Amino acid sequence: MTPKDQCEIFCYDEEKVNRLKETIIAEDMQHMARMFKALADDTRMKIAYSLSQEDELCVCDVAHIIGATTATASHHLRLLRNMGLAKYRKEGKLVFYSLDDDHIKQLILIAYEHKQEEKGE
Repeated sequence: MTPKDQCEIFCYDEEKVNRLKETIIAEDMQHMARMFKALADDTRMKIAYSLSQEDELCVCDVAHIIGATTATASHHLRLLRNMGLAKYRKEGKLVFYSLDDDHIKQLILIAYEHKQEEKGE
Protein backbone atom coordinates (compact mmCIF):
# COMPACT_ATOMS: atom_id res chain seq x y z
CA MET A 1 0.00 0.00 0.00
CA THR A 2 1.38 3.43 -1.00
CA PRO A 3 1.00 6.29 1.48
CA LYS A 4 -1.24 9.06 0.09
CA ASP A 5 0.81 11.82 1.73
CA GLN A 6 3.81 11.32 -0.56
CA CYS A 7 4.46 12.30 -4.16
CA GLU A 8 3.81 9.43 -6.52
CA ILE A 9 6.82 10.42 -8.62
CA PHE A 10 10.14 11.99 -7.66
CA CYS A 11 10.79 15.45 -9.07
CA TYR A 12 11.74 18.81 -7.60
CA ASP A 13 12.02 22.48 -8.45
CA GLU A 14 15.78 22.86 -8.76
CA GLU A 15 15.72 26.68 -8.54
CA LYS A 16 13.66 26.73 -5.30
CA VAL A 17 15.65 23.90 -3.76
CA ASN A 18 19.03 25.50 -4.47
CA ARG A 19 17.88 28.93 -3.22
CA LEU A 20 16.52 27.47 0.03
CA LYS A 21 19.54 25.24 0.61
CA GLU A 22 21.80 28.31 0.36
CA THR A 23 19.59 30.20 2.83
CA ILE A 24 19.56 27.32 5.30
CA ILE A 25 23.33 26.97 5.16
CA ALA A 26 23.81 30.72 5.69
CA GLU A 27 21.42 30.95 8.66
CA ASP A 28 21.95 29.65 12.19
CA MET A 29 19.14 27.08 12.23
CA GLN A 30 20.64 25.37 15.26
CA HIS A 31 20.09 28.49 17.37
CA MET A 32 16.45 28.69 16.27
CA ALA A 33 15.97 24.97 16.99
CA ARG A 34 17.39 25.42 20.51
CA MET A 35 14.99 28.32 21.10
CA PHE A 36 11.99 26.18 20.15
CA LYS A 37 13.38 23.28 22.18
CA ALA A 38 13.56 25.53 25.25
CA LEU A 39 9.92 26.51 24.73
CA ALA A 40 8.85 22.91 24.07
CA ASP A 41 8.88 22.23 27.81
CA ASP A 42 5.41 22.70 29.37
CA THR A 43 6.73 24.50 32.46
CA ARG A 44 8.93 26.88 30.50
CA MET A 45 6.07 27.64 28.11
CA LYS A 46 3.87 28.50 31.10
CA ILE A 47 6.59 30.82 32.35
CA ALA A 48 7.10 32.41 28.94
CA TYR A 49 3.36 32.90 28.50
CA SER A 50 3.13 34.48 31.97
CA LEU A 51 6.01 36.81 31.09
CA SER A 52 4.22 37.74 27.86
CA GLN A 53 1.25 38.90 29.94
CA GLU A 54 3.24 40.99 32.44
CA ASP A 55 6.22 43.26 31.87
CA GLU A 56 8.18 41.40 34.51
CA LEU A 57 7.71 38.88 37.31
CA CYS A 58 9.71 38.09 40.41
CA VAL A 59 11.06 34.53 40.74
CA CYS A 60 8.68 34.05 43.67
CA ASP A 61 5.72 35.12 41.51
CA VAL A 62 6.74 32.63 38.82
CA ALA A 63 7.11 29.86 41.41
CA HIS A 64 3.54 30.45 42.60
CA ILE A 65 2.19 30.65 39.04
CA ILE A 66 3.69 27.30 38.02
CA GLY A 67 3.14 25.66 41.42
CA ALA A 68 6.79 24.94 42.08
CA THR A 69 9.60 25.88 44.42
CA THR A 70 11.61 29.03 43.85
CA ALA A 71 14.61 26.78 43.04
CA THR A 72 12.66 25.05 40.26
CA ALA A 73 11.31 28.34 38.92
CA SER A 74 14.80 29.84 39.04
CA HIS A 75 16.21 26.84 37.15
CA HIS A 76 13.69 27.25 34.32
CA LEU A 77 14.11 31.03 34.22
CA ARG A 78 17.89 30.66 34.07
CA LEU A 79 17.55 28.29 31.12
CA LEU A 80 15.27 30.78 29.32
CA ARG A 81 17.83 33.50 30.05
CA ASN A 82 20.75 31.39 28.81
CA MET A 83 18.83 30.71 25.59
CA GLY A 84 18.38 34.45 25.06
CA LEU A 85 14.61 34.33 25.63
CA ALA A 86 14.50 36.14 28.97
CA LYS A 87 16.50 38.71 30.90
CA TYR A 88 16.64 39.63 34.56
CA ARG A 89 17.37 42.46 36.90
CA LYS A 90 18.08 42.39 40.60
CA GLU A 91 16.42 44.82 42.98
CA GLY A 92 17.66 44.38 46.53
CA LYS A 93 16.99 40.76 47.44
CA LEU A 94 14.50 40.22 44.62
CA VAL A 95 15.18 39.06 41.07
CA PHE A 96 12.76 40.09 38.33
CA TYR A 97 12.54 38.41 34.93
CA SER A 98 11.08 39.64 31.67
CA LEU A 99 11.09 38.41 28.09
CA ASP A 100 14.23 39.45 26.25
CA ASP A 101 12.45 41.38 23.52
CA ASP A 102 9.17 41.92 21.72
CA HIS A 103 9.92 39.23 19.12
CA ILE A 104 9.84 36.55 21.81
CA LYS A 105 6.58 37.97 23.16
CA GLN A 106 5.06 37.91 19.68
CA LEU A 107 6.18 34.31 19.18
CA ILE A 108 4.48 33.25 22.42
CA LEU A 109 1.29 35.18 21.63
CA ILE A 110 1.10 33.78 18.10
CA ALA A 111 1.43 30.24 19.48
CA TYR A 112 -1.34 31.00 21.98
CA GLU A 113 -3.60 32.43 19.26
CA HIS A 114 -2.95 29.39 17.09
CA LYS A 115 -3.98 27.10 19.94
CA GLN A 116 -7.16 29.11 20.45
CA GLU A 117 -8.04 28.84 16.75
CA GLU A 118 -7.48 25.08 16.79
CA LYS A 119 -9.84 24.76 19.72
CA GLY A 120 -12.42 26.86 17.87
CA GLU A 121 -12.57 29.51 20.57
